[in-house]
Amino acid sequence: MEVLMLIKRILVVGLGSIGTRHLRIARELHPGADIRVLRHQKSVLIPEFADGSFSIIEEALAFAPEIAVIASPATLHITSALLLAEAGVHLLIEKPLSASTDGIAILLETCQHRGVALMVGYNLRFFPSLQQFRSLLHENVIGKVISFRSETGQYLPSWRPDTDYRDSVSALRELGGGVLLELSHELDYLRWIFGEVEWVRATLCRQSTLEIDVEDTAHLVLGFNVSEDGFGLVGTLNMDFVRHDITRRCTAIGEKGSLRWNGVTGVVDHYPAGAGEWSELFRYKQQRDDSYLAEWQHFLKCIEGSTTPMISGEDGLQVLHMIEAARLSSASGIEIPVNKRERIVKENE
Repeated sequence: MEVLMLIKRILVVGLGSIGTRHLRIARELHPGADIRVLRHQKSVLIPEFADGSFSIIEEALAFAPEIAVIASPATLHITSALLLAEAGVHLLIEKPLSASTDGIAILLETCQHRGVALMVGYNLRFFPSLQQFRSLLHENVIGKVISFRSETGQYLPSWRPDTDYRDSVSALRELGGGVLLELSHELDYLRWIFGEVEWVRATLCRQSTLEIDVEDTAHLVLGFNVSEDGFGLVGTLNMDFVRHDITRRCTAIGEKGSLRWNGVTGVVDHYPAGAGEWSELFRYKQQRDDSYLAEWQHFLKCIEGSTTPMISGEDGLQVLHMIEAARLSSASGIEIPVNKRERIVKENE
């Protein structure tokens, strides 16, 4: 496996399921590196794949990591990210970038000033099947896209069978839970494929008897920027914590047929106009680590300077603008515009 540069010191912030995955991958890619973990709980035990651990950020900063993966709850991301960015540490921040837009403009400015590479961990963009889906759409396989249907869902208690879902980040508002933040991969890849979202209409609710204090279901209608010919793409996104059949898919409806991506099976199907059935165009069965390894390799290239982050801090911020608009729409019952520029100005005032 290609490793582009030698990294001597790595910090992983947070040791939940995703932090543990990043720790393991960091060790696989950098067997000789000094890898430390920053976690809130003090412990004399050194986690597997790590060389040590810290319980306060000052100790982590003194360690002088070259790169840091921030995999703590979303509500804690910006505090640690800003301190690390000020120290010149390159950052891979797990999705979502934060639980709100507060402080993000300052973080982005700091990263730019300090020459820090910042990438947001929307790893679905590294799925070969999603990349193929996007490429085929941009090649006009189905002509002009006139609508899409996107959906994702999985029963929350089955996500992490060895833990109590009621104590998970996903279930708790104070840690940045709820389907909008936890399943925001969809918002990111829809922007990546179809362009900027102009407005959102949303209904957020808790439909199940799950013991959580966040929304378990979200129904969104997304309106995209109007093109030069006056056309504005409109599509739907449905997200939930309640369905027992694990689902992640998107169907694009075009003037010359339909194209369908299944993120669970890794299949891209095509239904040409006039056809009697779907035909398979692409299949790649995704292994759990594949996209994270690709993400790491890309991040290393960004640090080296040979490319720029596929998912930038600005991308992560725009997803949060969409989430903010969805929340406002659900609360008010009206369509809410997604206006990035005015929101950034307001934050800096």
